[in-house]
Amino acid sequence: MKPSQPNNREPKPAQKASRKYSRLIRYGVSAFFILFGIAILGFVAIRVGNFTSARDRTVDKPITDVLNMADQHKIKTALISGNVILATGTNGQKYQTYKEDGQTVTDSLRHDGVTVTIDSGQTDQWTQGLIDLVLIALIVGSIYFLLRRTSMGGRASPFARSKAKRFNESRPSILFKDVAGVEEAKIELEEIVDFLKHPTRFIDIGARIPKGVLLVGAPGTGKTLISRAVAGEAGVSFFSVSGSEFVEMFVGVGAARVRDLFKDAREHAPCIVFIDEIDAVGRHRNNANAGGNDEREQTLNQLLVEMDGFDKQTNIVVIAATNRPDVLDSALLRPGRFDRQVVLDKPDIRGRLAILEVHARGKPIESDVALNELARQTAGFSGADLANLLNEAALLTARRGKKLIAMPELEESILRVMAGPERKSRLITEAEKSIIAYHEVGHAIVMRSMPGADPVRKVQAIARGMALGITVQAPSEDRYLMRRSELLAKMAGAMGGRAAEELVFGDITTGASQDIEYVTTVARRMVCEFGMSPLGNVALKLEPDGSNPISPETAAKIDKEISFLVEQAYDTAIKILSERKDKLIVISEHLIQVETIDGVELDAMLFAA
Repeated sequence: MKPSQPNNREPKPAQKASRKYSRLIRYGVSAFFILFGIAILGFVAIRVGNFTSARDRTVDKPITDVLNMADQHKIKTALISGNVILATGTNGQKYQTYKEDGQTVTDSLRHDGVTVTIDSGQTDQWTQGLIDLVLIALIVGSIYFLLRRTSMGGRASPFARSKAKRFNESRPSILFKDVAGVEEAKIELEEIVDFLKHPTRFIDIGARIPKGVLLVGAPGTGKTLISRAVAGEAGVSFFSVSGSEFVEMFVGVGAARVRDLFKDAREHAPCIVFIDEIDAVGRHRNNANAGGNDEREQTLNQLLVEMDGFDKQTNIVVIAATNRPDVLDSALLRPGRFDRQVVLDKPDIRGRLAILEVHARGKPIESDVALNELARQTAGFSGADLANLLNEAALLTARRGKKLIAMPELEESILRVMAGPERKSRLITEAEKSIIAYHEVGHAIVMRSMPGADPVRKVQAIARGMALGITVQAPSEDRYLMRRSELLAKMAGAMGGRAAEELVFGDITTGASQDIEYVTTVARRMVCEFGMSPLGNVALKLEPDGSNPISPETAAKIDKEISFLVEQAYDTAIKILSERKDKLIVISEHLIQVETIDGVELDAMLFAA
């Protein structure tokens, strides 16, 4: 969809030239004052230095010694200022002495051949006083100018200036066709596009478009991308800023940046203001900072005030994104502010296929590559993960010297995104490699043996990321509900590695630490959140403020039930592997040799007669 009308609110050439000259003038004035300040400091330093050096070169002497030296023709000149006499010897040494009131020494000095100068001090004092007054005025003026320039509330303050980046039609536009996998969100945001393109149609019938839209979703689901697509479809400017850029150590800076951001937005209306990670400034307010000096709270208050200042004629829409809507202040979510929430879930299989097709544009891909198969293997991937998958495949293809991206590179990229690249530099002994192979095959056999289990896609005895091996299990279809039996099957599959170690080697290793952590987490959620234990259908979680409403007796029962579920999963894994120990040995020894087994080969070996 293309904008029906171009955005003509960009500055005209004459306005751009005027702004350019204004900036040059401001920079010139700033440079002048900086150089002038440096000159003042230099002048003060020279004067202080001269005064200090003069003091260091002058020797104090009694008046009688100076007169005796004059009588001996050792004094060349003398400057008399009141009762102070500054004498200069024939060798250049300066002497300072003091005469008594009414004492006459002029005639005596002149009689001895000394050149005497009488200084009344009035002219020099007036001149010096005037110079000092001008100097003080200039210093005060410079300090005032600098303070005004760096004032927290000033428009020109570098601290108070908004850090938002503005995108407009001069940059490549992103449209809805460039965003896939979020079709429901597109439908919700279509009316925002219509309002920005045709505001009078809504205003004439008294409709009020939402001032704020809150995008809620996991990282990588496309919140920023779809916000830019709204701006691209409407043909309006797009201001992008992160919530953390409002938070500074100086109180008031964040509020000033909010004011500056919305001032810029009004100058370029209609437009979209996008605030990413708004939970950085929009968290729940409490009484911990009752004095009102908390920087985050002042920033939030200013944001609320700015959004309340929108009227029907102000074509500004604020879009904010977060993956933590539960921590946001209720004042942000009330009608009239962020009164509409759009949820962006991780894409289903159709969404993943659409995302892969979008990011596959312009990439040389072999004709036999099945993107629908990739979409089936990438359950749980976000849009960013899928984009990274294709990029990793392209990089891998280039490193291998190929011209077309093939299925092996794409499948390898899936593993890279899930667990990281292969760590070929890690040296693993034969004994450890054997333990890793049995561990991973133990996972795979238990997973494939549980009723209704998801298929195993790949088993590897290769170090990736922090893992020494990997077993990939992917569902054949997207699911949004999990049965109790399915959770128990997942727990048993996770314990298959530890069970294989004990069954084959009679000992256990630290390689199952992540498996144990995962199983314990699932068991705790089954007991405390899902009501899948003898404790009943009750929620047994900590309160949001961190308080613990659970009694010690109930906590002991929770721990007992969690331990029971974990041990039950382990016993299930031991039972399955004991029955199929011969298959465990055969498949594990094969894995040691080939290092990688795919799901088809695993099933063929496991279920062979």
